[in-house]
Amino acid sequence: MNGFYVSPEQLIKDRAEFAQKGIARGRSLIGAIYADGVVLVAENPSASLNKISEIYDRIAFAGVGKYNEFDRLREAGIRWADSTGYTYSRDDVDARALANYYAQHLGDMFTEGQKPLEVEILVAQLGSHIRPTKLYRIGYEGTISDENRFAVLGGDAETIRSRFATTESSDIDLPSTLKNAVAALSGTERTIPTADLEVCVLHDDGNRRTFKRLSDERVAQLLGS
Repeated sequence: MNGFYVSPEQLIKDRAEFAQKGIARGRSLIGAIYADGVVLVAENPSASLNKISEIYDRIAFAGVGKYNEFDRLREAGIRWADSTGYTYSRDDVDARALANYYAQHLGDMFTEGQKPLEVEILVAQLGSHIRPTKLYRIGYEGTISDENRFAVLGGDAETIRSRFATTESSDIDLPSTLKNAVAALSGTERTIPTADLEVCVLHDDGNRRTFKRLSDERVAQLLGS
């Protein structure tokens, strides 16, 4: 009988490398808290395959890596949020609980699935009278990071994080935060066209829903201001 043995440590290492390579092939994304809300900025040339979406009244989702995999997670999150809000109340739909839901699924796929998911995701929550504004980053292996003020997802995350950290502040306005995020994503070697940016915000203007997708014209206006 022929066979081979792979140690658990090597198996985990191989799975991690597989997931990291898949994530690194995609473009990066920044989520940041600013003075009046949360802004999510992604380099995304596609006009229809969105990386950033609404999950619930005050909760947004963003993903990098393999599109069909993180889009399934987005859909599952919407179902979870709708079910929780219907069973209990809308106030019971919480970003931390949603992040835990995602983390469990990603962790199970990493350790027990045929292959790990090649994704990183971000769950953003706009604060209210009962909850603070939060950013939760969930890794391909199911780890949750409670990010302080901003989060960077994607293959070049550390470089982009270091560029953005030198300018980041939760007290500045949307135009300044957006400019800093785009500069961090692009670096000094290139310029990202406005049409290749996907920008969304969580901002409370008195309506129940706080998620807004900004048009190219609005993004250009903010970057020029």
